[in-house]
Amino acid sequence: MSAAQHLPPAPQVRHQGHVLLVDDDPDLLRLLTIRLNAGDYRVTAVASAEAALARLAIELPDVVISDVRLPGRDGMALFDDIRRQHAALPVILLTAHGTIPDAVEATARGAFAYLTKPFDGKLLLDKVAYAVNLGTAPSAPASCDESWRAELISRSPQMAELLAEAKLVAGSDASILIRGASGTGKELLARALHNASRRAKAPFIAVNCGAIPEQLLESELFGHVKGSFTGALSNRDGLFQAANGGTLFLDEIGDMPLPLQVKLLRVLQERAVRQVGANEVKAVDVRILSATHRDLDVAMQEGQFREDLYYRLNVVTLALPTLAERREDIALLANHFLQTLAGKYDKPLNGFAPDALTALVAAAWPGNVRQLFNVVEQVCALATGSLVPLSLVRRALRVPSLEALSYNEAKQRFERDYLIQLLRLTDGNVADAARLADRNRTEFYRLLQKYELTPALFRGDGELVVDERQK
Repeated sequence: MSAAQHLPPAPQVRHQGHVLLVDDDPDLLRLLTIRLNAGDYRVTAVASAEAALARLAIELPDVVISDVRLPGRDGMALFDDIRRQHAALPVILLTAHGTIPDAVEATARGAFAYLTKPFDGKLLLDKVAYAVNLGTAPSAPASCDESWRAELISRSPQMAELLAEAKLVAGSDASILIRGASGTGKELLARALHNASRRAKAPFIAVNCGAIPEQLLESELFGHVKGSFTGALSNRDGLFQAANGGTLFLDEIGDMPLPLQVKLLRVLQERAVRQVGANEVKAVDVRILSATHRDLDVAMQEGQFREDLYYRLNVVTLALPTLAERREDIALLANHFLQTLAGKYDKPLNGFAPDALTALVAAAWPGNVRQLFNVVEQVCALATGSLVPLSLVRRALRVPSLEALSYNEAKQRFERDYLIQLLRLTDGNVADAARLADRNRTEFYRLLQKYELTPALFRGDGELVVDERQK
């Protein structure tokens, strides 16, 4: 059955966003279209995955809403196609009770959200509003002060949930352990926690426990008195005293030597430090944030990390996702870094070519956000035009872009792309397109039907065709 009737918006009307709606139930399509139109969204409604792919080839919406169960190519296959071709495009899945596991799995793989039928109309509009707003910047009510997490550029649901939890615990003095792979932004999250705390106007001091030799780390943390060791020519305060009243961030706490773990535990218990070589202790008021990329449970089992210190540091745990787990953020971060670095290199860069951005979104990113920054810096330094091309991105990533497809998948993808190119070339003139393809019109129409491609959509006037059966 064909899609519900929809008309192009009048030029003078400014819509909040464009929604592509995919469902084979004409009554549900009509109902959702009415609800979305009432929310001031422009709606394109189609009844199959193939029709959705055809529309995506013509115009990218701000968000796709698709039923999981569709005739022929189902909603999960459509979702996979969208993730491959338009990785940053938010997809909301509609699911009946029996397809909830599929929707949950898709959400884990990057779907924006799923709604279970029957669903609340307000919830749908809230999800769509949030998804549409992802295209520019992290969504937040205008009345909310989001400056505390300004350095954490994100629009992914996982990060939104993490930041909401961080804001909640920031107001307390509880010690927080931040877990995450290298390059995920653990120090940025620690700074955000400090900024959102009552200690925001006091110092934030960060130290990498794995980057300082063991013999120097104790003095660095606790300070020393003159003559306490060779080279101690004067009294010196440590980082605990420098952070007094504020926050001390102990990065890579899992790499701290065991003897220092004992002394750190004593400081946390007594809230006082003893400088190297000193007899007296000095009270300190410091909140401790720590971070690690190591599995501290394994480290404790192997005797490399003290259990009592672990429980002192791990009052609250916040886990940062890898960049691969928040792919919605890749395009946003890449463009943010490009704008920042363009000034550094004095380059008039306006963005990435579409295929370059697609390559960035599809990359593996073992080095996470830090690696993305380095890649963007390299392409920024080497770029000569206003748009960063795919060739520079591939060079910076140093990995080939390969995709293994079955013969039938490759053939179908080629046929669809080939037909689209012909229709674009001929402005939707089927006779001319069939002649270029060296096929008779009947056979060519059959191919267009197979992929639900409507020639009129490719005409230069841009007018949409309304299916008469839906009038």
